[in-house]
Amino acid sequence: MFQKILIANRGEIALRVLRACKELGIQTVVVHSTADADAMHVRLADESVCIGPPPSRDSYLNIHQIVAACEITGADAVHPGYGFLSENAKFADILAAHNITFIGPSGDHIRIMGDKIEAKRTAKRLGIPVVPGSDGAVTEEKEARRIAAEIGYPVIIKASAGGGGRGMKVALTEADLEIALQTARTEAGAAFGDDAVYIEKYLEKPRHIEVQVFGDGFGQGVHFGERDCSLQRRHQKVWEEAPSPALNAEERARIGGICAKAIADLGYSGAGTIEFLYENGEFYFIEMNTRLQVEHPVTEAITGIDLVHEQIRVASGGGLSVRQEDIKFNGHAIECRINAEDPRTFTPSPGTITHFHTPGGLGIRVDSGVYSGYKIPPYYDSLIGKLIVHGRNRVECMMRLRRALDEFVVDGIKTTLPLFRDLVGNADIANGDYDIHWLEKYLAKGE
Repeated sequence: MFQKILIANRGEIALRVLRACKELGIQTVVVHSTADADAMHVRLADESVCIGPPPSRDSYLNIHQIVAACEITGADAVHPGYGFLSENAKFADILAAHNITFIGPSGDHIRIMGDKIEAKRTAKRLGIPVVPGSDGAVTEEKEARRIAAEIGYPVIIKASAGGGGRGMKVALTEADLEIALQTARTEAGAAFGDDAVYIEKYLEKPRHIEVQVFGDGFGQGVHFGERDCSLQRRHQKVWEEAPSPALNAEERARIGGICAKAIADLGYSGAGTIEFLYENGEFYFIEMNTRLQVEHPVTEAITGIDLVHEQIRVASGGGLSVRQEDIKFNGHAIECRINAEDPRTFTPSPGTITHFHTPGGLGIRVDSGVYSGYKIPPYYDSLIGKLIVHGRNRVECMMRLRRALDEFVVDGIKTTLPLFRDLVGNADIANGDYDIHWLEKYLAKGE
């Protein structure tokens, strides 16, 4: 097991990893920018190192400074959390060159899954169902028209190196294709420095289903069930739950088994999430995230397994702590992402939190790194906390969530709490009857 882990992140995920390390008796080092000097994870860590000014490129994305912090403090491993350098293959390679363990997959696996075209090819080879579309990048309009005609309209054009909805355009008919292709390539080049795009069949009312997987790096793989992340705004997840209200036991076992086998065959090490669009009983691969997800707590709630403990165990060479038959699913869990944003316009709302009170009681978990008097800096993601609620079934979970949201108090800034209070009382949400477009349509009606 590791002696000292450096946590290369901030906010609630840094605190989440720190807690896991303390439970395992591992010393902790956190890095921070000058803007985060008063952050909770900085206060609680065994050691802290300031690595630069507020802009991420000068601090949390500064590989040289993070490696230097490892060498200064004697950290023998780095946990990247999510975001920042968590899916940076170069970072993983550099740590390996310095004999520092990256708590995550190999640089090669990060590269494969970071390239959306190569990821789709790999998924197909591993037996994972994929969305019909181009086999690689599409550069000419003539080729795009041929592919679109073969798979049928509507189609969606996506950036190969993309994410977060950038470089993504829908063509409903052949007349829309030319401008959609040009716009997607322009956006992709501007956002990612790579204008390569590919074409897929556009599913009109799908759900977003993702499967949590783990591999030991030696040919063993397991899945921890699925999460439903269909409530999204501009391709950003807002509300996640496990298990999905849309799947039956047979579908759940089928897609979980496919994903676990694929991870084993790939020789993958650590945590990963294989994401799908699901429509009319069929799953279609869209991407794989080679890191811990923001929404991992709902999986922990229904399995009782600490996924960060598992990450650390696998990275240290200890292998998986469970076999597939050991993983049991219990009840239902929902996570709400609490952002420092206006609940109607979604504009960021940095500032000082004057009063912060979290809900409690059976089945309630709050992951947050903020506190009363904490000043939210304007430089980073607006997520300030996650409310995770667990119940014996979805009905109990929803009732518990309603109560928890009423207890949650954040004063001094605007947050998305009012949005969740509205959603928990909506009939479609109560019935689990929604798709990836539902939330944006709901919000448009309220404007």
